[in-house]
Amino acid sequence: MPKNSVGKSYPRVDAHGKVTGQTLYSGDLNMKGMLHMKILMAERPHARVKNVRVEKALAAPGVAAVYTAKDVPVNEYGLQIPDQPVLCGPGGSKPHTDIVRFVGDQIAVVVANSEVEAEAAIRLIEVDYEDLPLLTDAITAMRPDAPLLHPDRGDSNVCVHYKIRKGDMEAAFAKADVIVEGEYHTPVQEHAYLQPEAGLAYIDEQGLVTVEAAGQWTHADRAAIAHSLGLPDEMVRVIYPAIGGAFGGREDMSVQIVLALAAWKLKRPVKIVWSRRESIIGHGKRHETFIKAKWGATSDGKLVAAESELIGDGGAYMYTSNKVLGNAAITSSGPYFIPNIKVDVYGVYTNNLPGAAFRGFGAPQALFMAESQMNKLAEKLGMDPVEFRLINALRDGDTMSVGTPVPGPVSVVECIEAARDKFGWKKKKAAARKTKVTKKSSIVRGRGFAAGFKNVGFSFGYQENCWAKVEIHGNGTMDRVILHHAGAEVGQGTHTVMIQMAAQVLGVSESKIEIRSSDSATQGNPGSASASRLTYMAGNSIKGAAEAALEKWKAEERPAIAEYKYLAPRTTPFNKETGYSTPNFQYAYAAQAAEVEVDTETGHVRVIRLISADDVGKAINPDLVIGQIEGAVVQAHGYAVLEEFKTKDGKVLTDQLSTYLIPTIWDIPEKVESVLVEVPDPNGPWGARGMGELPYLPVAPAIAAAIHDAIGVWISEFPFTPERILRALGKIN
Repeated sequence: MPKNSVGKSYPRVDAHGKVTGQTLYSGDLNMKGMLHMKILMAERPHARVKNVRVEKALAAPGVAAVYTAKDVPVNEYGLQIPDQPVLCGPGGSKPHTDIVRFVGDQIAVVVANSEVEAEAAIRLIEVDYEDLPLLTDAITAMRPDAPLLHPDRGDSNVCVHYKIRKGDMEAAFAKADVIVEGEYHTPVQEHAYLQPEAGLAYIDEQGLVTVEAAGQWTHADRAAIAHSLGLPDEMVRVIYPAIGGAFGGREDMSVQIVLALAAWKLKRPVKIVWSRRESIIGHGKRHETFIKAKWGATSDGKLVAAESELIGDGGAYMYTSNKVLGNAAITSSGPYFIPNIKVDVYGVYTNNLPGAAFRGFGAPQALFMAESQMNKLAEKLGMDPVEFRLINALRDGDTMSVGTPVPGPVSVVECIEAARDKFGWKKKKAAARKTKVTKKSSIVRGRGFAAGFKNVGFSFGYQENCWAKVEIHGNGTMDRVILHHAGAEVGQGTHTVMIQMAAQVLGVSESKIEIRSSDSATQGNPGSASASRLTYMAGNSIKGAAEAALEKWKAEERPAIAEYKYLAPRTTPFNKETGYSTPNFQYAYAAQAAEVEVDTETGHVRVIRLISADDVGKAINPDLVIGQIEGAVVQAHGYAVLEEFKTKDGKVLTDQLSTYLIPTIWDIPEKVESVLVEVPDPNGPWGARGMGELPYLPVAPAIAAAIHDAIGVWISEFPFTPERILRALGKIN
């Protein structure tokens, strides 16, 4: 019997192909007789398309076809609700599809013999627009007299409103010895995955409309494509090649539907690769939020009340705003027991780029507010911020903001203590803090602390499920095992841990297991590579399938083949008036301590050290977990300190990676230290919890607290650019 596979740092199974260049990504795919596609984007944020003239494009050299709204059988799509046209223009099959609502809306596609010919022809398309009133501010868009962006979806641009009501707020604030009020603003963030949107579509040997393109949920992609083409799901096939990053940005459609449309109509392979600019203006972003908060505590450090209002800019279409902002509502009170809570969370349609899923899924925004409120309260009480958190941290049996007990075991205390101890956090006396700049140097140092929590799996009443299939081949011995699973490998190492988990159950070497992945035609529904769910859900489905196959093997069935569909514990939706619910079946917890240097002459912020303690339940592959932690911290550091997505009148100003700056090796924290806390989840495979998003959550508030410790000023919006630091210090206007 080989050594245990679960818990060891087995090398990534996809590493060799990726580092040698043998692995094919979407943009690398080619087929004989292949045509090339280009898409005409609106390049204006709100207008009615009066006419689309394509005659010149059709007559251009090498052009095989031009498609507009009238060519799409069912001209609508959307992961949550079908509120977005596939192609915007007159003559569509659905009402209101002649309206463009953001600059990346698609108007027409050209298919030609070469990419150069397609590019030339797209410039020949003539579009008559009637500009419509522009809404680029979410708060203005909420007003009753604001123009409606989706008149068929109600009498308001507010597309989401969640309420949480727990306890008696008036009485609670009356009992509070200290009250802190604050206003916060969190920015848009671009996913900036290395591989831009790309894909290849064709008719396969079974006659299926097949799309090979990066995504996060094969079966959801298939359903969206089939719906828009007016085909049954089983006539569409989705295959994922290698995926160059996702972070939530590939949950929603980009090129898949129009690729499928062209291949279906022309019966020839069609390929597209977006430029970086097309990628930046064409897919959704992290939601910008505006938050007001009022929190109260007693003099002995007990939280008594938390009130907040969060407005999220949903942009032009729903995408996953309803789910992102639902998660923001839950996390807006932090991982703490608070007896009295009032939360209002709004999502608002605007003419900005759609707000989309992005690592953390609403929690980074809500927790920036919650953890900043905690740090401000601790300061006002004269308490150490770590001690203050330990007094109020959720524990087993505590009631959450939504009125139901938090699923156990709850491990936020263990995470706070682990981060505290690894950092070497010591209590400061208030008078000992030095924030003044000495004559010798303009550099000041500070430290900060923050915690967070995040749901594992889908929420609010969805029955979480995941499918797997295991085949054992051989006679007297297991010579070969085939593992079938459609879960997406988006760079996180999930296929490696899938193999490890199958090997653990079967007692074979990982080298004997062959994985066949991400093909909707041959595999059952895996659910999405999102919501920190895939190790948890795939692990349970693989464990179930492997155990069933092993029983057949022991009964001398050859080959031994079994399928298994795992069903997670049930959840319930928010009560519309109170928020009462069991929204998630489990959470994961994190705590972080940061040390920064601030140059008070230049305003530059340098993160010297960041400790991240994360409860993973059980580290299936410790090295991969540490890689996830370090990657999340670096990505969140970019969000907090560097990345500024700028628009004007709905048009993107930072539409290249030369203007939208992401961290390089010279910009990241100098030292990131990971602490793996392992408090097993009784329902998780081998106790594992999901953690792909977890280390991202507390980074911005931890850095904000450290900056305050260094310069003595709270800054309630970010990124913490030099200009923002100098403005806070009163050195510039």
